[in-house]
Amino acid sequence: MGFFDNLLLSADEGITGLFAQWNIYSSVIFTFLAGFVTYQIATRQEPDTHPFLLARQAQASPVRQPGESPVYRSQAAPHGMPLNAGLGVKDPGASKWSRGRDGDLRDIWRQAIAGVQEEGPAQGTKGRILTVEGVQHVVEHSLDDLTRQINLIGQHILDQGGNRVAIYLPNSVELMATLFACAFYNLTAIILPFDQSADAVISMLRRSAADTVVTAPGSFPFDVVVKSYSSLRQLIWVVDEGSKHMDWNEVPEGTGGSVNVSTWQDIFSEAPVTSGKELPPLENQSEPRDVTIFWQGKPGETEEMVRFTSANLISAVAAQLFSVPTVKRIGPSDLFLPADSLANTHTLVLTLAAFYSNASVAFNSAAPQAANLSIAATGISPTIIAATPAALLTTHQETTKTFSTTVAKDLHWLQTRSLKDGIFPESGFLPNYYQSAFRPTFGTEPGKLRLVFAAERIGGDTPKLSSSVLSDLRLYTGARIIYALTAAKVAGAVAQTGFYDYRVFENEKQGCSHFGPPTTSVEIVLKDKDGYKNSDELSQGEIIAKGPCVAGKVASLGAVGYIRDDHTLAYA
Repeated sequence: MGFFDNLLLSADEGITGLFAQWNIYSSVIFTFLAGFVTYQIATRQEPDTHPFLLARQAQASPVRQPGESPVYRSQAAPHGMPLNAGLGVKDPGASKWSRGRDGDLRDIWRQAIAGVQEEGPAQGTKGRILTVEGVQHVVEHSLDDLTRQINLIGQHILDQGGNRVAIYLPNSVELMATLFACAFYNLTAIILPFDQSADAVISMLRRSAADTVVTAPGSFPFDVVVKSYSSLRQLIWVVDEGSKHMDWNEVPEGTGGSVNVSTWQDIFSEAPVTSGKELPPLENQSEPRDVTIFWQGKPGETEEMVRFTSANLISAVAAQLFSVPTVKRIGPSDLFLPADSLANTHTLVLTLAAFYSNASVAFNSAAPQAANLSIAATGISPTIIAATPAALLTTHQETTKTFSTTVAKDLHWLQTRSLKDGIFPESGFLPNYYQSAFRPTFGTEPGKLRLVFAAERIGGDTPKLSSSVLSDLRLYTGARIIYALTAAKVAGAVAQTGFYDYRVFENEKQGCSHFGPPTTSVEIVLKDKDGYKNSDELSQGEIIAKGPCVAGKVASLGAVGYIRDDHTLAYA
């Protein structure tokens, strides 16, 4: 008998013996194993991004100077290429192959009212502008009416001799309209942080040399300011619907009539219906003037005044647009909610990016003070939120308390493991059950929130968020979270975590997550300071930022950081 005959005989005897011993337990075990293997194969998912892209997120210059680290840039803006400085705006009739202009603030509003320009089903789609009043009342503003307000307010300020316009308003349509009016009518915009003491307001007006103030009754100490600040020449009240019947044009006794007082609504309603419908042409106009921002540090400290050019802000907007992958980019289907103060350049830049992307934007004056995300999103269903770290931390603490049952904890552990594998759990039986059973509600339509921006403020009093807290928040909210580092003299963000970076790390310094690589409009270098010294193996020291979005092109940020092994920036 040959070898193959013996092999076949052995196989026959083995199979016969196997089935001779087969019973119900064998069937159960075989079915379980086959089902497990089939499930693993059928549900296997690739990570959202390649792990190599997370392992080296920034590019270091090949040469470093003594006492400094290499210069670090985003992989999307490598050395030898210019940093992201503009929007690539193409004027009508320009070749589609042309590079396009960098653009300025006026181009953002022109894009908002023009709608989507790219060919496709969304071509011509325009975003909506909403104001949330109270719990359920949502007001939609006509883009044509807002264009008319921009023109009429800008022309009114100009006709009254205004030059430097202080905007002292909560998050509102009027704040953004005044900013655009200053851009179109060659005025200097000064955005003051809202809800400040009378002494702080007077100090900021003096330092900025403002001659015009746009503000709301009840929040601006008019009598005190007029007596203490003689350079004020013009005041425009933004009056709510319930107070229109009052006479807001009256000047308090003792001011000598030196201040011209008017209301936003009167300027808009008393002008001819046909006036202000067309924006001023771009031809033969100079670049918009600077925008002055007051950086809020810790309570009790004097705010730092920073002047940003329109080019600084546009560069920061371009970097934010580039930070979101093309398939997930901000678009007409999104509703953006700035739930942090627009006096912060990070929130302002994100709002401008939403306008330019033709996304809908909702303004809620109470959102920056909201205790958590659920309260901030009251009355609407945002898909993207710019939130405060404090609100995110409160949301995390309140939601974690609800995960007390064994089922909830086990399911959260499974979802966390999926995140650690680089896969965001968006659909399927477990993610859907997790959402319906344990996830809190954000907005009027649960499940729509997809992206949250938050920022650590250098020198501010924002609570720090660890990578484990950010991981939990991604599961609690069902949204990806981009965590940024911001500074006084940098428009937008210095650095921010990647869209697909869900990693969790232990023993983080200062209990704070890393901040990802620099944005495409910034490059950073670390200089030796105190005990922090740079070497060929270690980059650490005072953070210096350079680039088109930096006021003055280069600035020391006043914080000490280091570059991790994955080339992301973190506090030292």
